[in-house]
Amino acid sequence: MKVLEIQEGFGLEHLRFAERPIPDPAPGQVLLRMRAAALNYRDLLTIRGEYNPRQPLPLVACSDGVGEVAEVGEGVKRVSVGDRVIPIFAQRWIAGAPTREKVRSTLGGPLDGTLAEYVVLDADGVVLAPAHLGDEEAASLPCSALTAWNALAGEGPVAAGDTVLVEGTGGVAIFALQIAQLLGARVIVTSSSDEKLERARSLGAWETINYRKAQEWGKQARRLTDGVGVNVVVEVGGAKTLAQALAAVAFGGQISLVGNLTGGSLDLNIVPVFMRQIRLQGILVGHRDALETMNRKISAHGMRPVIDRVFSFEESRKALEYMAGGGHFGKICIRF
Repeated sequence: MKVLEIQEGFGLEHLRFAERPIPDPAPGQVLLRMRAAALNYRDLLTIRGEYNPRQPLPLVACSDGVGEVAEVGEGVKRVSVGDRVIPIFAQRWIAGAPTREKVRSTLGGPLDGTLAEYVVLDADGVVLAPAHLGDEEAASLPCSALTAWNALAGEGPVAAGDTVLVEGTGGVAIFALQIAQLLGARVIVTSSSDEKLERARSLGAWETINYRKAQEWGKQARRLTDGVGVNVVVEVGGAKTLAQALAAVAFGGQISLVGNLTGGSLDLNIVPVFMRQIRLQGILVGHRDALETMNRKISAHGMRPVIDRVFSFEESRKALEYMAGGGHFGKICIRF
């Protein structure tokens, strides 16, 4: 079978296709014939060596995907041959709070990932894909969608009538826009592109802010909410956007920290955190039970992920270069 590996060193230039034997599933395992994969920013960081510089190589890249069960090992009851399933991100995080052991079982580093024609996983590490979704749509759920879900419905306190602010228009952000609406919230979206903001409005965004034109967009968000502020900020920017997120959030509100696109350290005035009783909640994707709960909600509402562009398996490096350019709206996917 063909796999895409990070081989002798980090960097996109060290991605190489290689041949490996098709693995046999051991007892309790399943063999998946992969149909599609979806990219996350973490994949790009891993390939560059910026996520874990000590990651052993070679490593099969990418964490998200969907596949058809081609064979099952002895004792497998959760799924059957022919089922279309989604691998969970952290293979040993089934439920409950995260632990070091659970979060060190993630695909695409330290474990081999999904850019392979066949993948063997524990049966406990997969869930059934929503039947109404296509392969690329289903492949996009395990990281971005589940991160957005936990930012809003898991560790997040969003209720009908609340206001949510979503930073950007990448994978997590667009899922957050869609999921917040499923929960009955109105959504403010920020971006530097008026074109992307118009697309966000077409998906149901209540208000939009171009942060290049309104650099103090936190104050702008408060003005849009009659001075009250938003109930939850889905914070993907990190260090350089957190101060604006604090300015935007209401008394008793929450900032769900899901990314650090602008860096991880800064000087920050923490007084508003306790003076306005703001909750800073880290979000690390989520467990299998949450993914299954989210999938039921998505299926009940017929929600469909937003796919920006689909590349062939042979074009995987081109897909990653496209992600690095930052021009996408929603998810970038790879079709086998």
